[in-house]
Parts: sequence; structure tokens; C-alpha cells
Amino acid sequence: MARATKDDADEEERQRFADRALGFLEDVIYWAIAVVLIIGSIALLIAQFNTMLGLRNAGAKIVMLEVLDGLLLIFIFVELLYAVRSCLRSREIVAEPFLIVGILACIKEIVVLSVEAATLLKDGPQFSRAVVEVGVLGVVVLVLALAAFVLRERRRDVGDPAEQDVRQAEEDQEKATSR
Repeated sequence: MARATKDDADEEERQRFADRALGFLEDVIYWAIAVVLIIGSIALLIAQFNTMLGLRNAGAKIVMLEVLDGLLLIFIFVELLYAVRSCLRSREIVAEPFLIVGILACIKEIVVLSVEAATLLKDGPQFSRAVVEVGVLGVVVLVLALAAFVLRERRRDVGDPAEQDVRQAEEDQEKATSR
């Protein structure tokens, strides 16, 4: 009987060690992803600035399309960084940031297609295809927004522990600041 208890304790200790080791490796990978996203965001900002400088003699429509296209891509990177941060904080994958990335990606494509569609007015079939694609992307945006809303409401009802931790930290910071 004592031997079984010792074996159970050894097995439990091995499980705890494996959990700690894998948790550490998971954090390292998430941090590496975060670093790559930060570097990518900075590179995109620099590239966006260079694009703006290169287009200073171009038409306003081209400049605005390029700027908006680049900025939406930067927003996608930043939202992915937020998703990684949420995963690190709550130790679980949170779906909402990925839904927002999907919404941003769809909006980015809608903007690009809308400008292209304006140049395709004379070409009936391609214009029709672009209009249908914009419509489908619009529906996808609505579905993703509805899914994000439902998730947020469900989290409010259940009481998300990560969100409660953030609220508690904000309250503690306010108390420390008011002193």
C-alpha cells in the first residue's frame, strides 16, 4: 500500500514537472511570436512612411488607398499582438481578437475592391464580380461582428477571469494614484 502511494506521488511530481516545462516552452513561443509581430509592425510603419513619401506626387485617390491599405495591415498585426498578449495573460486562446483580425482583413479587401470596382465600371463582368465579392465580404464582416458581440456578451454573463484580473489591476492602480 505504501509502495502505491510513493508511485502515485512520483507520477504526480513528473506530471507537475512536465506541465511547468511545457508551460515555459509555450510562453517562450508566444514571446517569440510577439517579438516577430512587433518587428513586423515597425517594418510596416517604416514601409508605410516610405510609401507616403514616394507617392507625394501621385493623385489623392492613390495615396489614400495605399495609406489605408497599409494602416489596416498594421492594425491587423497589432490586433494579433493583442491576441498573443491575451493568450499569455489568460493561459488560453481567446477567439475575439482573431474575429477582429478577420473583420479588419475583410474591411481592407472591401476598400481595395471598392476602388478597383470604380475603375472597372466599363467592364461589366469584372465589375459584377467585384461587386459580388464586396457584398460577400460585407456579409462576412457582419457575421464576424455578430460572433464577436455574442462572445463578449457571453463573457460578461459568465465573468471572464482574465477580464476581472484586468479590472482589479486598474482599480488597484487608481487607488495607488489617488493616494
